[in-house]
Amino acid sequence: MKKVLLICLAVLLAAATAADAAKKDFPKRDMTNIVVWAAGGGTDVCNRIISAEMSKILGVNINVINKPGGVGGSIGMADAYSKPHDGYTLAGISESCVTAGVQGGWDKRMNVWDFFIVGGSPDLVSVTPTTPYKTLKDLIEAAKKNPAAIKSGASASGSIHHLNLLALEKGSGAKLNFIPYPGSAPAQNAAMTGEVQVVITSLAEQQQLIRGGKLRPLAMLIPTAFEVADVGKIPSAFDAYPALKEHLPISQAIGFAVPADTPQDVKAVIEDAFKKAMSTETVKKWGAENYYLLSGKTGAAAKKEFDNLESLFAWTLWDLGAAKVDPATLGIPKPGK
Repeated sequence: MKKVLLICLAVLLAAATAADAAKKDFPKRDMTNIVVWAAGGGTDVCNRIISAEMSKILGVNINVINKPGGVGGSIGMADAYSKPHDGYTLAGISESCVTAGVQGGWDKRMNVWDFFIVGGSPDLVSVTPTTPYKTLKDLIEAAKKNPAAIKSGASASGSIHHLNLLALEKGSGAKLNFIPYPGSAPAQNAAMTGEVQVVITSLAEQQQLIRGGKLRPLAMLIPTAFEVADVGKIPSAFDAYPALKEHLPISQAIGFAVPADTPQDVKAVIEDAFKKAMSTETVKKWGAENYYLLSGKTGAAAKKEFDNLESLFAWTLWDLGAAKVDPATLGIPKPGK
């Protein structure tokens, strides 16, 4: 028995020594986070926050640079992936990157990455304040009486906001008139001016407009209500339409990734720093103030989330005729398969 205990202790000691050695071996120099979207956007800000906290833990700088362009963040992803797979280059990504393949800008599946998900801000349904719709039920019942008459703005076909609109239609039985815009800001501007009556974007993007009375929030597209400072509680759409649970939530997944074939001991160091950074008061406070639901997913859980998003986004774009590449040729399974 004593001999067995000694062997177990030796194994544990060896594992601990190996982990310590990995921490000493990596990182030895500064790291780079290549954010695939423009400076100032949600993905950029999120990556700057988490990179700054991880830098303190790792003892090296993580220099954040922006490399937007292409489709679905393809230029930045390709640049990050072309660098040595040694953990020194991160790719700052979001859920929208899963469309790069079917849009012809990326010749791989997203499973070539391992993901570290910080979180995202949930989507909600809001309306122009001059409309008669005070609740989600008011809006949906009006849309049922006059299908496709009520104009609803969101970013481009296949975007997360468009997918949330489609899910709202499926779960409520209503039909809205979707008007695509090049981004969330133009869609929100259209709602404020009355060009459209409804807009679906994230709470982080709408919060100031809601506080200023320029948009009227009706419902969150997540299972729970959300408390907004100076506004009060925004109810969940699920309360009025329980069938939405079959289609929602479809949530943002913002964070960073490293190539999946990065050495395991290096990924372990990055994961350790990421989890510690996620638990800091700085990140928690930033999440609360900006209405982000923090995730912290890594490993298999994070990969599963991106697999599901890739499947849903890719096949939705294909079915809408908005994809250049058949998802099947990339080996992307249909949703639910």
